[in-house]
Amino acid sequence: MSLESYMNQIGQQARAASRLLAKASTAQKNAALMAMAEALEAERPRLIAENSKDMENGRAKGLDAALLDRLLLNDARIDGMIEGLKQVATLPDPIGEISNMVFLPSGIQRGQMRVPLGVVGIIYESRPNVTIDAASLCLKSGNATILRGGSEAFHSNHAIAQAVCKGLEKAGLPSDAVQVLNTTDREAVSKLIGMPEYVDVIVPRGGKGLIERISRDAKVPVIKHLDGNCHVYIDDEADMEKAFRIALNAKTRRYGVCNAMESLLIHQNVNKQEISKLIAAFEEKGVALVGCTQVQQFADSIGAATEEDWYTEYHAPKLSIKVVASMDEAIAHINKYGSHHTDAIVSQNYTKTRAFMTEVDSASVMVNASTSFADGFEYGFGAEIGISTDKIHARGPVGLIGLTSQKYIVFGDGHTRDN
Repeated sequence: MSLESYMNQIGQQARAASRLLAKASTAQKNAALMAMAEALEAERPRLIAENSKDMENGRAKGLDAALLDRLLLNDARIDGMIEGLKQVATLPDPIGEISNMVFLPSGIQRGQMRVPLGVVGIIYESRPNVTIDAASLCLKSGNATILRGGSEAFHSNHAIAQAVCKGLEKAGLPSDAVQVLNTTDREAVSKLIGMPEYVDVIVPRGGKGLIERISRDAKVPVIKHLDGNCHVYIDDEADMEKAFRIALNAKTRRYGVCNAMESLLIHQNVNKQEISKLIAAFEEKGVALVGCTQVQQFADSIGAATEEDWYTEYHAPKLSIKVVASMDEAIAHINKYGSHHTDAIVSQNYTKTRAFMTEVDSASVMVNASTSFADGFEYGFGAEIGISTDKIHARGPVGLIGLTSQKYIVFGDGHTRDN
């Protein structure tokens, strides 16, 4: 079968499955999610064995440490996948929810009903857990999904997909509701993003190059974020014990994730000993530091930050630090250099934190909390399909609501319009 024929077949199967999912009951969808969790548990040794093939291939191809970390499946991450499925099963089903019902002067009653988007295409790299996150959220929101994982996670993704299909079939739902492409041909991506007759939205998850390409070439609407250049601003009225913990966690919890802090902004009135303590902690963790001239005075090892540094998402143990004269300067810096993903303020001043939340133009704004919390699971969504820095439809971690739309519904009792 040619690639074009294969992709058309995949699209037709997804469209047909989406019609069935749209009318599936909440009980049926939840049963499928729980069956998927059971299948993952039963298949745990096989998942790890298949993942080890991908890890071995990745090391042979020279994948960097951040990509290998994303690729890894271990017991803890499988536990997280299973817990995510169970959490999604407990979430309220948004489909069919009716809101904003009002009686109008004509006598009709108008409202809105929440409905699935239809077919969601997801293109992602490295992280095999995305397969289960996407499957669970799309299923619960009544959407069929077509998954195109990276070649580096081919064995892992297909092992997970088999467990997903077992769960769907056990609950009496079509296995075509979740399809993982069985080809690593890059042309399959071009076909997927060019099938508006079968695919309603595309969600790319991966490097900036991939997302830029998808956004440029897609004939289907795209939900995306390009960068995760996240900031933490430590105010002069911050509790420094909190600031220390938050900044260290935001940067060093994991380096290769999009919610990691890449730039630290510090008010000029913060105690210099506290700044020295924080810099020493970063260096002890092996984080390479660059900064403005004021920051460079704290240690000979701190390099000079370039204009490019302020724009950069490092995905590595590297951090840029800047001393600012005021919160307004910090906000201006974030809005200029940031990626509108996630930014945080550490301050005990309520008025300042309210202003920061209002004026920082980002999908998530944290007050006295690490940027690491910008995650669908941590937000109580069970999982996330991705993070959006767009301003239309979905913004921030995209969970169930972000995978739905609304249609207007009207109730009448023989009403007709005369004028």
